[in-house]
Amino acid sequence: MMYFSRWKTFSILGVCLAALLLSLPNLFPRASAPEWFPMRQVNLGLDLRGGSYLLLEVDTSVLLRERLEAVVEGTRRGLGQATPRISYTGLTAQPDQRRVQLRITDPAQRDTALRIIRELANPITVSAGTQQPDMEVAAGPDGTITATITEAGLRAKATNAVEQSIEIVRRRIDETGVAEALIARQGQNRILVQLPGVEDPQRIKDLLGRTARMTFHLLDETANLQAITAPPGVMFLTGEQTGERFAVRRRVEVDGANLNDARAAQDSRTGEWVVNFSFDSLGTRRFADITRANVGRPFAIVLDDKVITAPVIREPITGGRGQISGSFTVRTANDLAVLLRAGALPAPLTVVEERTVGPELGEDAIRAGLISLAAGFLFVFLYMGFAYGLFGWIANIALGINILLLIAAMSLLEATLTLPGIAGIVLTLGTALDANILINERIREEVKNGRSPLSALETGYTKASGTILDANLTNLIAMGFLYGFGSGPVRGFAVTVAIGTLAQMWTATVLVRLFTVWWYRWRRPKDLPVVEKPGAGLVERLRRPLFRIVPDVTRIPFMKGAVAGLLVSGLLSTASVIGAFYPGLQRGIDFQGGIIMEVRTPEPANLPALRAAVAGLETGDVGLQRFGDEFTVLARVPAPSEEAQTQAVVNRVRAALEGAQEGLRVLRVEAVGNRISAELFQGGLIALGLSLLAMMVYIWVRFEWEFGFAALITLILDTTKAVGFMVLFQIEFNLTTIAAILTIIGFSVNDKVVVYDRMRENLRRYKVMPLRDVVDLSINETLNRTLGTSMTLALAVLPLALFGGATLAGFAWVMLFGVLLCTSSSIFIAAPIVLYTGAKRLRPGLAAEGAGEKKEVATP
Repeated sequence: MMYFSRWKTFSILGVCLAALLLSLPNLFPRASAPEWFPMRQVNLGLDLRGGSYLLLEVDTSVLLRERLEAVVEGTRRGLGQATPRISYTGLTAQPDQRRVQLRITDPAQRDTALRIIRELANPITVSAGTQQPDMEVAAGPDGTITATITEAGLRAKATNAVEQSIEIVRRRIDETGVAEALIARQGQNRILVQLPGVEDPQRIKDLLGRTARMTFHLLDETANLQAITAPPGVMFLTGEQTGERFAVRRRVEVDGANLNDARAAQDSRTGEWVVNFSFDSLGTRRFADITRANVGRPFAIVLDDKVITAPVIREPITGGRGQISGSFTVRTANDLAVLLRAGALPAPLTVVEERTVGPELGEDAIRAGLISLAAGFLFVFLYMGFAYGLFGWIANIALGINILLLIAAMSLLEATLTLPGIAGIVLTLGTALDANILINERIREEVKNGRSPLSALETGYTKASGTILDANLTNLIAMGFLYGFGSGPVRGFAVTVAIGTLAQMWTATVLVRLFTVWWYRWRRPKDLPVVEKPGAGLVERLRRPLFRIVPDVTRIPFMKGAVAGLLVSGLLSTASVIGAFYPGLQRGIDFQGGIIMEVRTPEPANLPALRAAVAGLETGDVGLQRFGDEFTVLARVPAPSEEAQTQAVVNRVRAALEGAQEGLRVLRVEAVGNRISAELFQGGLIALGLSLLAMMVYIWVRFEWEFGFAALITLILDTTKAVGFMVLFQIEFNLTTIAAILTIIGFSVNDKVVVYDRMRENLRRYKVMPLRDVVDLSINETLNRTLGTSMTLALAVLPLALFGGATLAGFAWVMLFGVLLCTSSSIFIAAPIVLYTGAKRLRPGLAAEGAGEKKEVATP
C-alpha cells in the first residue's frame, strides 16, 4: 500500500500536470487562441455573466385544431367536386374527441365519401420503418362518418413541430446577431433558449412569440360582414385598423412557406417603411396563376390571423415579387422581415419561464463568490495545518490540486459554472478534507496503539479506504438525484459537487499517500508527527498538531442520554412537520410561480412612488420591499391564472416601475408559470424521496439491517428538522435549498457510515462487550473525526453565508444548521436506534446493559 512503482508515480504526476494544462485556458480569452487550438474552457452561467434564460412551450393544441380544420376543408372541397356531388349534413370538427364528423344523406354515396376522406390522411412512420395513416375513418349505420386523428398521428405531428420550431427559433435569433446563444429541446414540447449578454430580451420574446405564418387568400365579397358567424369555407379576420373586418376564404391560395427572401426598405414614392418579398419558383408560378385568374378582385395578405393588407389585383403579377405596406417603423419592418426569412412556426410558442440577469448583478455575484471561496479556503487551510501538523499541510497541498482537478474536469466537459456551482466549489473545500481527516485520525490511533511508523501509515490508509468509499458514494447518490430532478443552475451545483467528490477521493487516497511516501523515504522518521510534543521548538511544533477539539481518550457515556435524545428529536421533528403546514414553508418562485424583479435606483428608492405606480395595474397585489440596501428594491407579483399572460404582466410592471423613478434599472427578472413551478416542486420532492430511499438501501446492503433502519429514521428526522429551521427563520423553500437539504442528507449518511464502520469493527474485536458499551466506545473513538469534518465544512460554508449574497444565503444557513444537526443526530439518534433495535441480534445472549456479564474493557 505504501509502495509506488516508477510508472505509477509518473502517472499520478501526469494527471496533475494534465489538470494544470487543462485549467490554464481559463486564464485567457477564447478569441486569443488560434482556430486550430482546442480551447476548452469553463463557461460562465447567465447568472454570472448576465443574460436571459427562456423556456418556451409549443402549443400542440393548435396543431390538432389546424389538422381538423384542414380535414373539414378538404372534405368539403372533395365532396363538393365529386361527380355526382355528394350531399351531406353536420360537417363539424370536434377537437375534444380529435375527430371530424358528418352524415351522408344518400347511403349509396357512402363508400365514395369514405374513399375521398381517407385520401386526406397523411402517412406517418412508426416502428420498424412501417407507415400508417394519421387518422382512422369509420362509418356508422345511420350514414355518419367520423375521421379521428390517431394518438400516433398527433404525437408525430407534435414531434415534427417541435423540431421545426427549434430550427426556426435558431434562425430568428441568429438574424438578431446574438452571439453564443444556446437553443435546445427540453422534454416533449419545450425549447430552452439561453441568450448571454442580453439584458432586455423583450425584442427576442416578441420575435419568438409570433407564429409569423403568412398566407395569401381571396376575399368573399358576398359575405355579410355584420353576421355573427361566417358562412362555410369563410372566416372573419380583423385588420390593422380598429374596426376593420374582412371575410377571408379559408382556402390558402399561396403559402408563405414559398417565400425565399424578405427585406425591409423604404418606399421610393411615399418614404414609408415596407417589406419587399420574393417567392421561390413554385410560389412564383402559383402567385402568377392566382393573380392572372382574379384580376379586379381583392387579395388578402394574412399574418398570424390578421389581415395586413388586402389590395385589389390590378394586373397579373408574374415576377414573383411583392410588397407589404402598413404602419411600419424601421424596427418593426426589420423584425417582420426577420420573421418571414426565418419561416413560420408550425405552432405558437409561449414563454413559460424566464430568468434574466443584468451584467452588473452578474459581476456582483462573481465578486461575492470569489470572496466566499477565498475566505473558505483560508479558514480550512489554517484549520487543517494547525490541527494535523505536517500531514495537514500535505492535505492542504492536495486540496489545491483538488480544486485544479475540478476546474480541469469542468473545462474538459465545457461545463457551465453557475452561482450555485460556486457554492458547490466552496462546499467541496469543506468535504474534500474529510477523507484526509479520517486517514490522519486512523494513523494517530495506530501510533498510540504502539505500531511502528511504517505500519501505522500502512494500516491507516488500508482501514480508512473502505470507509472513505462508503462515505463518498452516498454524496454521489444525492447529487445524482439532484441532477436528475433539478433544473437550470442547480444542476450545475450537482455536477460541481460530484466532480469535486470524485477528485477528493483520488487526491486523499492516492496523491496524499504519494506525498507521504516521499516524505517518509526522505526523512526515515522514528516517530510520526501526529501527536503533540511538549517542549519542542517552533518548527517541530508546527510539524505536529497544535490542538485537539476533544482529548484522544474520552469515555463520555453518550447512551445514558439515548432516551432523552430520541424524545427531544421526535418532538422537534413533530413541531417541524406541523410548521411545514401551518404557518407553512415560504415557497420561492421556483415552487410557487410568479414574477420577481430586482431593480436599482440612482438615488434612494422612493417606495411610496413605486407602490403608487404599480397599484393601478390589474396584476394582483404587487409587493415591494428594500433588498440589501436603500437603492435596491425587490418586486413580487403573483403568477397570472393564464400562463400566456405572464409576459404581458412582466412588461406592464416593468414599464410602471421605470416610469415612476427616473434612472431606475432592472437588474433581474424571474418569471415562472404555475405549471412549471408545480413541475419543479414535484421534481424536488421526488429527488428528496428517492435520495432518502437510495441512502437507506445502500446502508442496508453494506451493513446489518439495524444500521439501515437507524439511518432511514435518522435521515427522516434530520430532513424534517431542516424544514422546521427554514419555517422558523422564513428561509425560502426553492431549488437551491433543496440542494442544501440533499447535501445534508449525503453528509449525514457520510457521518453515520464512519460511526457504523467503527461499531462493526468493535463488535468483531470485543466479542463479549455489551452493545451499549460498544456504541459508546465507537462514538468516543470517532469523535475527533466527526467534529473535525464538521468543523472544516462549517468553516467553508460560513463565508458563503456572510459574503455570498442574498441568492445563496438561504442555502448557506441551511447547510450550517445541517452540519450541527447531522453531527448531533449521529450520536443521539442513529446510535440509540441501533442500540435498541440490535440489542438481541448484534449481541445475542447479552442484554443491552450487559447485566450478569463481565464487561470487556477497551484499552486505547
